[in-house]
Amino acid sequence: MKKGELVFIPFPSVGHFVPILEMAKHLVAGDHRLSISILIIKLPGLDLPTKSYMQSLLGSMPVERINLIELSEAENVDCTTSSSLIEYITSFYENLKPYVRSAVKNLIDSFSGQPDAPTLAGFVIDMLCTAMIDVADEFGIPSYVFYASGAGCLRFMAHLESLTATDQNKDFTKYNDEPDAEIVVPGFANPVPAKVFPDVMLDKVDSPLILGLYRDMMRTKGILVNTFMELESTMIDSLAEDKLLPPIYPVGPIVNLNNTNPIPNHKETNIVTWLDRQPPSSVVFLCFGSVGSFSGEQVKEIAVGLERSGVRFLWSLRKQPQKDHPIIPEEYMDFNEVLPEGFLDRTAEIGKVIGWAPQVTVLAHSSVGGFVSHCGWNSTLESLWFGVPMATWSLYAEQRLNAFMLVKEFRLAVEIKFDYRRGFDEGTTVIVKAEEIAVRIRKLMESNNDIRKRVKDISEKGKKGLLEGGSSYSSLCSFVNVVIDNMP
Repeated sequence: MKKGELVFIPFPSVGHFVPILEMAKHLVAGDHRLSISILIIKLPGLDLPTKSYMQSLLGSMPVERINLIELSEAENVDCTTSSSLIEYITSFYENLKPYVRSAVKNLIDSFSGQPDAPTLAGFVIDMLCTAMIDVADEFGIPSYVFYASGAGCLRFMAHLESLTATDQNKDFTKYNDEPDAEIVVPGFANPVPAKVFPDVMLDKVDSPLILGLYRDMMRTKGILVNTFMELESTMIDSLAEDKLLPPIYPVGPIVNLNNTNPIPNHKETNIVTWLDRQPPSSVVFLCFGSVGSFSGEQVKEIAVGLERSGVRFLWSLRKQPQKDHPIIPEEYMDFNEVLPEGFLDRTAEIGKVIGWAPQVTVLAHSSVGGFVSHCGWNSTLESLWFGVPMATWSLYAEQRLNAFMLVKEFRLAVEIKFDYRRGFDEGTTVIVKAEEIAVRIRKLMESNNDIRKRVKDISEKGKKGLLEGGSSYSSLCSFVNVVIDNMP
């Protein structure tokens, strides 16, 4: 019987390595012919991921066929001359090649002499790690991409890449000055406005680099997308019809149902105890991802909006980082330093303000009836998994595009703001006013609105898709068969 070993190369961000680890768990649980080695790579200066943390994410399920390999040399890679984040990432992975090559060679050597040893079957790389395709080619094995965002984002970016292929002088940065412009994208029912373009596409340095990553993906043997047919059928169909792209495998929703936030147990217990005292579907949960934060002025508007809405709330509030400091927000020592005077006292009966939030635990709780979210794709899938309708308040990267799709394409969310961009409005941050926030939250929390019904329906379809015979289950089986068939 043929046995295959896949090498997974994740990007060291929680939003990327958590779903790719979950993907690994699905693969080994679904087919005994596969085993997986995951390279643990840390960008210099980052605390995560560590081997112990990754081990904790594996949970209690038997994962003897998942091997974690720390690539400690990664912290010595020098990319100090990079002028932007995307330039830094591409340079980092280019310089990382010899270390990955050495780690994979050691892995192959470890199989020597083992009875019934697996054959190196391929690389599964993160969407930001396409430099590793060259290393896979050196070993004569195929490479596949795990795409942590949705099919809509992939369809959009692949379309922009195709536009540059036919027009070498195509300049997307012009849309910085044309926020009302729109482009037609295959698979989308609505034209996509420039104001929801990902930030990187509007930057002269980053735009060609990020499109280069998408161009590299076309060299792979397949793209695993964390989505499901019932959610993004038109985008998936459009991708499948694109002859320049490799096969597309919608395998989601891949979500980690254990909390990944570093929150002490006593704090989580305190939050759950408070939620237990609230009526079913009565609480709106506000949380904006691992790096989401707001200015003091915007925090006050949110507070006033919540108070005016009269809705019960759980609000994850963290301090905006100062310039030239790490991008991860800090915890407030005292929320009164930023909230309106008397706010905590006036809302003590209906609201709770916290720092880090155990997001999965909160979304799974029966008292939570709405989620004000930054629309990161993992958070989006978690919200849909638990059947919690969203209000979109996107902040950066592809989040605005996700929000646009949720509101306009899928009709699964209420818009608070999906064109929240610092580049527009003469370079200033748009402040969303309290009254607009209050109106949208009240709309989100309506008990019988159509959005709530559609979210419950898509939640059930997403879960069924992962069961035997479901759309994502079948797609995953097809991928495994391709991996085995393509083994050297």
